[in-house]
Amino acid sequence: MERGTNASEQHVRHFRQILLWPLQLMPLAERAPFASHSQMLEQQTADNPWRELADEFSGAPGHFHERHYSEFVTFLPYVQRFLYGEIGGHDTVARYGESPIRVFRRHDVAKARMTFKESGEPIDFEIVRLDLYFFYDIDVVILVVEIAADDLDLRQVQETLYRFGRSYPPYWDDDGSGGHCLKRAEWLGPDGRVLAVSDYEKRDKYLSFVGRFRSPCLSAHWEFLLRPLVLHHSAEDGPVRYRQIEYHRMPLLSYLAMDDPHSLSRGDFARLVLVTGAGKRGSLPYSDQHLDGFEARYCFDRFWHPQAEEPGTRLLSCGHAFVMVGSAHDPYFSGLEKGLLGQFRHQFFLLALIPHFHKAALLMLSDRLVTALNRLDIGNAESVKQFKRAIRQILEVFLRFSHRYWFHEISDQAQARALFAMTRDHLGTEALYSELREEIQDMSQYLDSDSLRRQANTVVRLTVVTTAGLIATISTGFLGINLIAAADDPLPDRILFFLLVLIPSALVTGYAVVKSKRLSDFLEALSDERLSPREKLSTLASVWRRKKRPSDAG
Repeated sequence: MERGTNASEQHVRHFRQILLWPLQLMPLAERAPFASHSQMLEQQTADNPWRELADEFSGAPGHFHERHYSEFVTFLPYVQRFLYGEIGGHDTVARYGESPIRVFRRHDVAKARMTFKESGEPIDFEIVRLDLYFFYDIDVVILVVEIAADDLDLRQVQETLYRFGRSYPPYWDDDGSGGHCLKRAEWLGPDGRVLAVSDYEKRDKYLSFVGRFRSPCLSAHWEFLLRPLVLHHSAEDGPVRYRQIEYHRMPLLSYLAMDDPHSLSRGDFARLVLVTGAGKRGSLPYSDQHLDGFEARYCFDRFWHPQAEEPGTRLLSCGHAFVMVGSAHDPYFSGLEKGLLGQFRHQFFLLALIPHFHKAALLMLSDRLVTALNRLDIGNAESVKQFKRAIRQILEVFLRFSHRYWFHEISDQAQARALFAMTRDHLGTEALYSELREEIQDMSQYLDSDSLRRQANTVVRLTVVTTAGLIATISTGFLGINLIAAADDPLPDRILFFLLVLIPSALVTGYAVVKSKRLSDFLEALSDERLSPREKLSTLASVWRRKKRPSDAG
């Protein structure tokens, strides 16, 4: 029998899926009691299920295992300091300090129950972890949801990848259910109690929300998972507010331990990595022309031997999804501590987390830049000040992001380096970074040129006032005498004379400042030898001519 054609062999012994959902955090109020969103979340109130996670790297050195060591040495030193921080050492000045990443985890959700449209029988998936990743000085949070199940058909796996990680429906089918979504999604507690249920079928809810706020609404079960974080336009009160930053389909990683990886056809691999859902057995999800060069673009086949008895491991990435496929009978592939399953949950997870965080941070900064521009009113001085302040803050954040978080390479290991580069290329983070840097540089140049223009105007005005004062100084200095000999007069008389001179001088100087723009035009015309005396006098007369308003022209 030809390999890749027997549907009965397409059995997934163990399946893992990790969702990475980047969200944009709304800025905290200027007088907020806490400096960061994570500090607000760590307040352990009764309705807050999230608790900060103290990972293995923060524990006692004796609890540090070989798996932790393998994860750590996968990355280059500057990435290690970003992921894990740096403690100890004698030189406190050169020490990096704690990691800028803070992780919060909740334990009250035990299972995810999914009901698919093609089958009324629900499938329960174990919730392995529910985490929130915060990053210092970057208003981005990433929700991480890891699920696991055993003994599934490949079709069920494809449908899970395709339908589970959707925050809202793109449309509705004829039966009223959300298009491309699960028929029903439920979160179950450790006791089996239903904690939250999806509401993809509530069409009016999504339509009215978008019509009112011009922003998408989230399904009820995803909103529940993020609480006490609340949606930006929600009427609920919460310590931290967020909004969608990318497409409604969440990026993901998947692990498939197959009975027979040989049974997967080219179309099966394409459906997995491109996350197209299940289809007709043996068919391609797209045309042959569209999938031309599929292996070169999406597959990392260094350890994949399809013609051998033991095919090895195939890794695939399209940016949005990362897929690992291997044999369930291979102990190394199934090893949770030292095998590839453990690496999938840690090393490969971080290889995907970093580029998705890069993209989310860049999109967040781009959104802040657009928001600042939209609020700018050139005719309003206060608006201009706020715009300048906002641009400078964005510039400072971008500078810190570039030096603290932005990496072109994260590992010297060939496999990790290649997969990171593949994911970055598909996500387009390099082009996005260059585009944002140019936009910020344009804004910075605008601020610099505006400051220079204001300084030039100030210099012009001071020059006019100085010229007027120079005439008065020469006139009085030429006389060489005191016009009023009041040196021996009583003090009140001298104060009176002083005020009689000070007040008119101040008024004349102020008047010169008010008319400095037109007086500077007159001085420029006076120095222009091409103008006739009559034209120069006309320029002088325009100093006192009333400027026409737009209403006067009508």
